[in-house]
Amino acid sequence: MAAHGQLFIVATPIGNLEDITARALRVLAEVDVIAAEDTRHSAKLMQHFSINTPLIACHDHNERDLAERLIARMQGGDSVALISDAGTPLISDPGYHLVRQVREAGLKVVPVPGACAMVAALSAAGLPSDRFAFEGFLPAKSAGRQARLAALAEDERTLIFYEAPHRLLESLKDMQAAFGEQRQAVLARELTKTFETLHGAPLAELVAWVAADSNQQRGECAVLVAPWQRPEGEESLDAHTLKVLDALLAELPVKKAAALAAQITGARKNLLYQQALERKG
Repeated sequence: MAAHGQLFIVATPIGNLEDITARALRVLAEVDVIAAEDTRHSAKLMQHFSINTPLIACHDHNERDLAERLIARMQGGDSVALISDAGTPLISDPGYHLVRQVREAGLKVVPVPGACAMVAALSAAGLPSDRFAFEGFLPAKSAGRQARLAALAEDERTLIFYEAPHRLLESLKDMQAAFGEQRQAVLARELTKTFETLHGAPLAELVAWVAADSNQQRGECAVLVAPWQRPEGEESLDAHTLKVLDALLAELPVKKAAALAAQITGARKNLLYQQALERKG
């Protein structure tokens, strides 16, 4: 039986209902209440599995206020499960404020692992998976999106994005501009569902492929982009050194900023000077 006075973070299927775990079904049936992102959506899932646990809405607009009520219930001995519309809660979904407040109250938070679109996409994309960065949803407006992508252009990890179908093509075009036409990318769409798609190609080809087929601009989308590869023989500056350099450039002339950054980080002064010129340019 699910333990009392605890919050269970329960992953639910992202499409195929067979992906729910036996443990998730048991916990959802045994807790006193389920906090769901959309109770109407989750009610269908509960009905499918004949689970009659009461549902309460927990979304971006009420999460902070609801947390106090749920904590009071848990302190009284009730157990609570948190679910999102699909996949693992808190991964580009509500729940962070609730989990933080529950932990601050000294109550136990228990993960019940399961489906996650980000992990499913990465596992099947054929891109390096030893180091990756999940960026969630890009900014909706073009300028913000382009700025975010420009900041990631030389990231040496596989990048994972979620994207709304109506913005998919524009986002892919912005990725092509920021990362280059030949950077390898994978579109993972409608994972575990009837029209599941996993299509990899250089960004220029992927843009053309999506533009030519409106069906690829529908449903739940994740885009994975291969890591930036440093030109062979090029000496590099790590993220910490660049952060120090940027902070100094905000206050000092290029030459002085480079010299001081070299003293602080131990990196070569000439390399820092060239990097400073590029960043100022």
